[in-house]
Order: sequence, then C-alpha cells, then structure tokens
Amino acid sequence: MVQDLYILMITAAVVSILFKLLKQPVVLGYIVAGVLVGPHLFGETLVNADNVKAWGDIGVLFVLFCIGLEFRLKNLISSGKVAAIGALTIIVGMMFFGYLVGMDANFDMVNSLFLAGMLCMSSTTIVMKAIDEAGLRKERFVKGATSILIVEDVVAVVLMVLLSSIAIRHQFEGAELASKVVDLAITLAAWFVCGILIIPTLIRKLKNHLNDETLIILSLGLCLGMVLTAEEAGFSSALGAFVMGSILAETVESHRIEKLMTPLKNVFAAIFFISVGMLINPSSLAEYWYSILWVSLVIIVGMILFGTLGCWWGGQTLRDSMLTSFSFVQIGEFSFIIASLGTSLGVLNPIIYPIIVASSVATTFLTPYIMKAAVPCYTFLYNHASEGLRAKIDRREQQVAEAETANPSGGESSFADKVRHAVRHTFITKHLVNLFIKNMSAHDEKAE
Repeated sequence: MVQDLYILMITAAVVSILFKLLKQPVVLGYIVAGVLVGPHLFGETLVNADNVKAWGDIGVLFVLFCIGLEFRLKNLISSGKVAAIGALTIIVGMMFFGYLVGMDANFDMVNSLFLAGMLCMSSTTIVMKAIDEAGLRKERFVKGATSILIVEDVVAVVLMVLLSSIAIRHQFEGAELASKVVDLAITLAAWFVCGILIIPTLIRKLKNHLNDETLIILSLGLCLGMVLTAEEAGFSSALGAFVMGSILAETVESHRIEKLMTPLKNVFAAIFFISVGMLINPSSLAEYWYSILWVSLVIIVGMILFGTLGCWWGGQTLRDSMLTSFSFVQIGEFSFIIASLGTSLGVLNPIIYPIIVASSVATTFLTPYIMKAAVPCYTFLYNHASEGLRAKIDRREQQVAEAETANPSGGESSFADKVRHAVRHTFITKHLVNLFIKNMSAHDEKAE
C-alpha cells in the first residue's frame, strides 16, 4: 500500500509539474499519470487497482463535501434568477443533446440517459481554475457563473440518485421516479432542518475549544456519519457528503473548515483522477477517435448555445452571458462520477467510459483558448447584429449597470439569513445544545 502511494504521488507530481509548465490544468496531468501507471500502456499495472479505487472513492466524498462547503444559500439567492434559469437551460438542453447522441449511436435508453447526464455538467474545479488563471476573478459574470455551477452540482447529486433507480429497474417509470424524488426531498428537508437546528449552534458554542486539529476531525466525523446515514436511507454516499458540507457551510467556522479541508481534498481528488486515467486504454482512443471528436464538438457547441441563452434569459448582459458560456465548455468530475456509477452498477456500455474521459481531456485542454475567444465573438456578434437586437443588448447593459449602482454591496440581509437567525435562536435549539454540552461536562467530571 505504501509502495502504491509512493508511485502514485511521485508520478502525479512529476506529470502535474510538467503540465503546469505547459500552462495546462493539473487535472489533465493526473489523468495522464493514471494512464502511465495503469495496465494498458505497458501491459501491466504498477499499482494495486483496488487500493487506488478505494482511495479514489474517498476522494469523491471529499470533493463533494468541499463543494457543499461552498454552497451558501445567501449567495445563491442573490443571483437566483440567473442561477435557476441558466442551470435549467444548460442541463435540459445538454441532456437532450446527449440523449440524441446516445440514441444515434444505437445505445439503449439507460446508456443514453447516463451519457446525457455526463454531458450536462461543467466542471466547477476546472472553470474556477481557468477563470483564476485568466485573471477574470473580479469580472461581473463570475458571480452568476459560480451560482450556476452550484445549482448544477446540486442537480448532479439528485441526478445520480435518479440514474441509479433507472439503472436498477432498466426502465423509466414516472410514478416511481416521482416517488423517489419526493422521498429524497423529504429526507433532505429533514437532514437540513435537524442539521441547521443543531450543528451550527453547537459549533458556535464550542468555538473557543475547537483548534484546527479538533475542528477537522469533527468535520470529517460529521461528513462520514452523514455518508453512512445516506447509505442506510438508500441514497448515494456522495449525497451524504454534499449535504453535510452544505450544513457546515452555514456555520461560523465554514471558511476555516474549507481551508483545512483543501489539502486533504486535493490529495484524494488527485488519486480519483489518477484512477480515472488508469481506465483509459490508449488504443481505444485511436479506435473511437471519431466518436470522441463528435462528443467534444457537442459539448462545446451545446454549452456555448444553451449557456448563452440561459444566462441572457436569466437577466445577464450578452457579454457576461457569453463569458459564462465560453467558460463552461468542458465536462469534469461529475461526469467521471456518473460514469463510475454506471460501471459499478454494471449497466454502462464499456465504449462510453473512454470516450467520455477523452472528451473531457480534449475540452479541458481547449477551455482556456475558448474563453479567450468570448470577447472577440461578442464584439463580432454585436457589430453584425441588427439595430433592434443591438438596442436590446444596450438596454440590458444599462439595466444591469443601474441595478449595480442601486445595490453595490450585493443586497441587504436575505430572507435565508433571517430564517437561519430565527432557527438558531429558538428556545428548543438552545435548550438541546446546552443540555448536550452539560451532559458532556458532567461525563468529563465523572471520568476525572
């Protein structure tokens, strides 16, 4: 096991440094490292595949836990229209495209739906990294883009639950899926209510006693506890990790937890991407090059089309809409997670996995270059637009600018803040937390 970790870490480090020098996302380096240590390139694997898969599964949990930590209701509500309409347009449009691609390739309904699910989610990690590297973090479009990514991540978790149900039954039953969604909604509501009633208040009470070591251990314990709860309830472990991250995002220590989790998440997420790379057979890439090219083209064109329309319908300016959509032209971690889910359930056609991974590599590689084309494309479109369309574009720009001037700070205290404040200060919550702390103190005194 130690030897496996040594080989993985050294190979990933060397390859990722090389990719960094080439100014390419390190995620690609991890996937290439997986190809190098995998069984297909040299005829035998250099590491134990079962160990790598187990560590990769843990990496998925940590990635989703950290995504949950970024899920702040206040920020989402402030750009709710763009987030909801933009994400819905992208997801519905890309799933429609993906399903058509699957049916055109003569896949059955289950495989076509899995393929559709893989194509409808942009990579939060890659988009944010590309925006940072392009120096666009302070641009106006970033807030809306981040909100859309958060909504996509939430929908992806729900989508995984639905795809699991479809995969097991091998058929689409509307009533059963509706019942599953209702069960999921009720379960999530119960988890969030209990979590927000207890955990944020508990952490606030214990804040002075939580050093970095204790806080990270407590956070990981809560995360894994929710993972087990989700599995017992019949849902995916990924859902449990995301939910606990979302609950802890509402605590006073959320930023501190996120900072402490980052190194751990990076290590295990790297192993996850390496495990993805180990499944790539270079010979299959040559064999399916046409499919890879076709899927990559669908991803790029579809994301630009539906992303621009969704953001425009959601109230963004055309320039911001195009900047957002041009940054979404890739698929990433959730596509791999959905592909891994289909493989573990034994329903995914073996052809799909290498095509998806290769398409992800290709679109990730192209993302920085496509992002640079957003403003020139906007300028070209604006200059060649009709007078009526140009007037609409100018009017939208003026409306957004006036809204920013009227509300420069991003908004007053939101409804979610008021509800959370009321919940945290209810008599029942205080009583339960104080009782818990007193019991802990009494137990410690007896032990002494």
